[in-house]
Amino acid sequence: MIDLKLAQKQSDILARALADRHSDIDVEEFFALDKRRRALLAEVEEMKSRRNAASGQVAALKREGGDIAPMQAELGVLSERIKTLDAETERAKSDVEAWLMRVPNIPDDTAPKGRDETENVEARRWGELRNFDFLPAEHGDIGTRLGGLDFERASRLSGSRFVCFRGWAARLERALVNFFLDQHAANGYVEINPPFIVNRAAMTGTGQLPKFEDDLFALRGRDQFLIPTAEVPLTNLYAGEVLEEESLPYACCAATPCFRAEAGAAGKDTRGIIRMHQFTKVEMVRFAHPDDSFNQLEIMCGHACRLLELLELPHRVISLCTGDMGFSSAKTYDVEVWLPAQKIYREISSCSNCTDFQARRANIRFKPRGGKAVFLHTLNGSGLPTGRAIAAILENGQQKDGGVRLPKVLIPYMNGLEFIEARQQP
Repeated sequence: MIDLKLAQKQSDILARALADRHSDIDVEEFFALDKRRRALLAEVEEMKSRRNAASGQVAALKREGGDIAPMQAELGVLSERIKTLDAETERAKSDVEAWLMRVPNIPDDTAPKGRDETENVEARRWGELRNFDFLPAEHGDIGTRLGGLDFERASRLSGSRFVCFRGWAARLERALVNFFLDQHAANGYVEINPPFIVNRAAMTGTGQLPKFEDDLFALRGRDQFLIPTAEVPLTNLYAGEVLEEESLPYACCAATPCFRAEAGAAGKDTRGIIRMHQFTKVEMVRFAHPDDSFNQLEIMCGHACRLLELLELPHRVISLCTGDMGFSSAKTYDVEVWLPAQKIYREISSCSNCTDFQARRANIRFKPRGGKAVFLHTLNGSGLPTGRAIAAILENGQQKDGGVRLPKVLIPYMNGLEFIEARQQP
């Protein structure tokens, strides 16, 4: 959530930010709502002052033995009016807060300006694209042929956009989770095993609610949700708390299933395992000092890229433009991995600095030495999703005979297995 004072006193900055994001949110609507809120506050304060004065007059008149009935009647009228005004003031405050909750984060000045993904800016690339002496197959076809990806049975169990990992594929996913977590631990991340179900407050804290409720899986009869990413429980671990300045930056990570309704993704990525309703992902979250958060973003993005380097997967880093960034982000790097069958780079990690946007919503602060508590900055990034990593491994490692060569770094995690060879699976 943006700062109320920024909206009130620096509306030009807010209006420019909304224009850069190509948002249709009207700043004038805020001014009308805030004007009503302030008018009601002034009126109720005046009424309460009059009530206090009248109460003093009643007490004095009573001591003198005078008739207090007319004054008591006036007090009754004032009290009823104050009760009405208090309720209206609370509604006005809620209206202002609801407006602020709809407003996306202010983009950082270093984020490229643009309308959509066509105006994103490539920052760098890594790795040589492999030249195939045969027509490379798509990962879904490879995984199905080798018996590791079972879409048909998963569909019978759950519907479309689900998959069963079998045999080598199930082991490969487990290997990737362990490999990712080991690398993050070596980089100073504290491993967390959080709940996979969170409440409305947690979803609101990270910005999924109220705007993106249709993309979430809600529990029937309970105001709880399956997590779309471990960013939600990890960031909200410290909701309502004040951290010590010495603890920053603090980094944590978690491997969890992720659940997404993909309400706005009809017709997208229907083949393979790129866009699923359920998938496993290792998430990185960092809590940073405001003066250091953009440096921490570079560090976090570097950690995601290093995983792909170790997996021998060509990739590139894209700086998202203002019109393509996520709701809570001030600056985002997407890391995209090369998929040779489609001849395209596809997102495998998104690393964002949310500045104080989430911290303000979740009330996460830190206390500088000798100062009062202020909001810290939160960052999050994928590090990495196993499904998209498997897709890239299958496509980049496929062999002419139909098998797949695994990245060397995974061989110890696969109990020495170097190749996935074609064979029949039940």
